[in-house]
Amino acid sequence: MVTKTSFPVIDLFAGPGGLGEGFSSLVDADGRRKFTLRVSIEKDEVAHRTLSLRALFRAFKKDQVPDCYYDYLRGDISRSALFAHPSVPDDARHAASEARHAELGKTPVADVDAWISSALDGASEWALIGGPPCQAYSVAGRSRRRKVDPVGFENDEKHFLYQEYLRVIRKFAPSVFVMENVKGILTSTHNGSPIFQRILADLSSPGNGLEYRIRSFVVDGEGAELDPADFVIHSERYGVPQSRHRVILFGIRSDVAARATSPNGADHRYALSPARERVGVAQALSGLPPLRSRLSRGMDSHEAWLDAMRQAQTGLKGWRSSQRAGIEEAMNHAFHSAQAHTAYGERFITRRKIGIDGTMPKPLRNWFYDPKLGGVLQHESRSHMPSDIHRYVFAACYANLYGTSPDLSLFPPRLLPDHANVDAANIPFSDRFRVQRANLPSTTVVAHIAKDGHYYIHPDPSQARSLTVREAARLQTFPDNYFFEGNRTEQYTQVGNAVPPWLARQIAEVVLSYLEGSKTL
Repeated sequence: MVTKTSFPVIDLFAGPGGLGEGFSSLVDADGRRKFTLRVSIEKDEVAHRTLSLRALFRAFKKDQVPDCYYDYLRGDISRSALFAHPSVPDDARHAASEARHAELGKTPVADVDAWISSALDGASEWALIGGPPCQAYSVAGRSRRRKVDPVGFENDEKHFLYQEYLRVIRKFAPSVFVMENVKGILTSTHNGSPIFQRILADLSSPGNGLEYRIRSFVVDGEGAELDPADFVIHSERYGVPQSRHRVILFGIRSDVAARATSPNGADHRYALSPARERVGVAQALSGLPPLRSRLSRGMDSHEAWLDAMRQAQTGLKGWRSSQRAGIEEAMNHAFHSAQAHTAYGERFITRRKIGIDGTMPKPLRNWFYDPKLGGVLQHESRSHMPSDIHRYVFAACYANLYGTSPDLSLFPPRLLPDHANVDAANIPFSDRFRVQRANLPSTTVVAHIAKDGHYYIHPDPSQARSLTVREAARLQTFPDNYFFEGNRTEQYTQVGNAVPPWLARQIAEVVLSYLEGSKTL
């Protein structure tokens, strides 16, 4: 919905749309959007389908989304039937086309520029957002790749995909930009030179006579006044139920910054406000029905799964630890509770009401909940080997009793993975079985969740499983009516690659304040 008072937004390297969701969620008293997402560009075909579906949803006011959208989410109609439905007007279908399937750096520049130019339609005040791919900057990724192929790593084009972002700044001169990346970018180097300092310098003076002031969203000051660590946002401090630490830069064109700066220099109003309390995993997952895991080997059934749960306690045999009695009792209790978990979930689970924990901050509860949905989306457990189910039960019981997820040095011998170096003094990835603590924000949800669930064990030992797509999406703060296209692996990848929309919304509020302030001061 485009209005005269709405600031256009262009989203590059959009992923499944976390940043764009936050910006587009800000509305005025009449439900009109403060920011309008005009173009979002994403190279992954499946994530692009997710983006275009959400763009269709955003074409309607919140209380006017047609029933056919929910019919599609529940699997009652096809995607083509949704887009062709008589309840979907032509302008809504046109809005969905703002999501572009293209790879920046490879798609012809003329095409990209034409999309942006047409979308801006002469607007002088607008926002550029996005996060260039981060594989080359992540600490784990660059360490692994430097060992395997050091020359290939140094020549990787992903080091410089931010230059595609920079090119758009130079060409179209946005009033403001928001650029997100992993914390590892602060220590990343290329041929011995620090990447982050180069990026800051380039963004500050992108060319064509443009100058930008680079601010932090959490610390007053800008540019050289700030330490690189000042650009890191700790998501858990801002109501996100996840300890996700990311570098997010706030760039303001110099003329806009000059107008918006307060006469007394009090710029703290242009920073995020910490939440009063942190949201834990149990609060974030509340209202989602408990599920059993499935078995990946042999015949899967509730009875077979219960037998695997019963056998978990045999893993304690020979374990000479003072903790054994307490763990054994907890595992026995988990087995008895597990008998009530007969379902393993599905694409859509019908529920009249989602009983979200009343201790969750009300704005976040309202953010998740959509009464028209009538159930839970994409809440389906993975299949696990019996041996991993045994480890999950043990680890979750240990975490609940002792307040920490056990690393492999604390596992009973029978429950250790069958790895050649598992008995080494320094076990690689000793925390590879990680329970998400119920009363704390989760650890960072990353795309690796698509490969296995060992780092994302549910805190309830009676469920003995890793997190579902919907649970991961809750920790990332996607609304419950946000549908991820693709198979389950692709859905997990999209969730892990996203910016938490609830954090993005708060960032958008700061950006909006700055843009509006530049008009009035």
